[in-house]
Amino acid sequence: MSLVTDSPVDSSSSDDFASFLDAALESNSSGSSPEGEAEEEEEEEAEEADDDKVEDNRVKRSKVEILEEVVEEACGSTLQGSLEQKLEESAKKDACTHPGSFGDMCILCGQRLEVESGVTFGYIHKGLRLHNDEIVRLRSTDMKNLLRHKKLYLVLDLDHTLLNSTQLVHLTSEEEYLKTQAAPFQDVSEGSLFMLEAMHMMTKLRPFVRSFLREAHNLFELYIYTMGDRPYALAMAKLLDPRREYFGDRIISRDDGTVKHQKGLDVVLGQESAVLILDDTENAWTKHKDNLILMERYHFFRSSCHQFGFNCRSFSELKSDESEAEGALATVLQVLKQVHSMFFDEPGNDPIDRDVRQVLKTLRKEVLNGCKIVFSRVFPTKFQADNHPLWKIADQLGASCSTELDPSVTHVVSTDAGTEKSRWAVKEKKFLVNPKWIEATNYMWQKKPEENFSVDQVKNQ
Repeated sequence: MSLVTDSPVDSSSSDDFASFLDAALESNSSGSSPEGEAEEEEEEEAEEADDDKVEDNRVKRSKVEILEEVVEEACGSTLQGSLEQKLEESAKKDACTHPGSFGDMCILCGQRLEVESGVTFGYIHKGLRLHNDEIVRLRSTDMKNLLRHKKLYLVLDLDHTLLNSTQLVHLTSEEEYLKTQAAPFQDVSEGSLFMLEAMHMMTKLRPFVRSFLREAHNLFELYIYTMGDRPYALAMAKLLDPRREYFGDRIISRDDGTVKHQKGLDVVLGQESAVLILDDTENAWTKHKDNLILMERYHFFRSSCHQFGFNCRSFSELKSDESEAEGALATVLQVLKQVHSMFFDEPGNDPIDRDVRQVLKTLRKEVLNGCKIVFSRVFPTKFQADNHPLWKIADQLGASCSTELDPSVTHVVSTDAGTEKSRWAVKEKKFLVNPKWIEATNYMWQKKPEENFSVDQVKNQ
């Protein structure tokens, strides 16, 4: 059996690929085959049917004569066929392009390879490497099957996106009460707060995450991709997916990446044109920012706030939490549904020729369409305005940005209500908002109410 020609990629799952590898290895390691046993039985029956005279003569022969006769009689039949088969197999090995390897063995011809090459897919099966041509073939086949089921790919970050974890030693005195409320790791079917004593940590699932995964699973093939190590990734997957309904073996950790401190779609068996990414860290995806939906970070524990420089009380210290119905996951689920609908419901060309990145860009451009923004005291002096992250975000959201005031301006984004541009906005009844208005709009994919982002006047020092 050839992994290249018979691999079950049409099932749209690396889990089936892993199972297939196991089955192939088991069958290859077997000492005999059903066909071989049948041939042996036929030969035994033929020998029993020989007449007594022939049998007597064969008994009288020496061991050397027996060997010579067997070889002579078999050369034109069984051994000849076996020899031809071996020659054919040898020729195939010589012509094999070695599309991938399992350990040091080619997955197609079984030949031992001296040099390891290709991309490692250890999360699918330990020791599996695939070469570029085979990766392209697998992605193409899987893509066609996935599109038939009207699904795309969704790669999900863990920390600050789906959950928040902390070391037990980092719990503050105001968070000690959590130890009495956390469920043990052995009971993961319900609840959202878990104690992982073996790992000396506590994990809080983000509100709405279970509903999010259940609904997203119907529209996407789901992957986990975390910068945590593999034991941590598997533990978090068990909390999120205790019945293995959503992720299967598609759990990628930093141990599986090809570039240190970076995430990449090179280890995802999905075509980039059909992949969406949810992550709170844009810099982790330097090569795939067009696939990324940036998530607002989930800070449940005090240590998480401290890690990112926020000097504020955490959800845990306030004994509150993010909204289920209006939180980040509920909001982004609606965005994902819109992208999915736009991708598959678009009339005209074949879905195989469509690109989800273009759909995402189009949808994002609608958020602030019709807004014209001028910034005041937001950028450092002599800074090139259109290089500032806030300018770029506003542009991606469909706003028109300018450095000069004119009657078409709809919003002035400022950090000080006392600037000339800020005073102009108030006088001309334009919206005056602080920079967090753009950030919130970007995270929530909808224009947020301007009155919630007022600007205070900075007192002269």
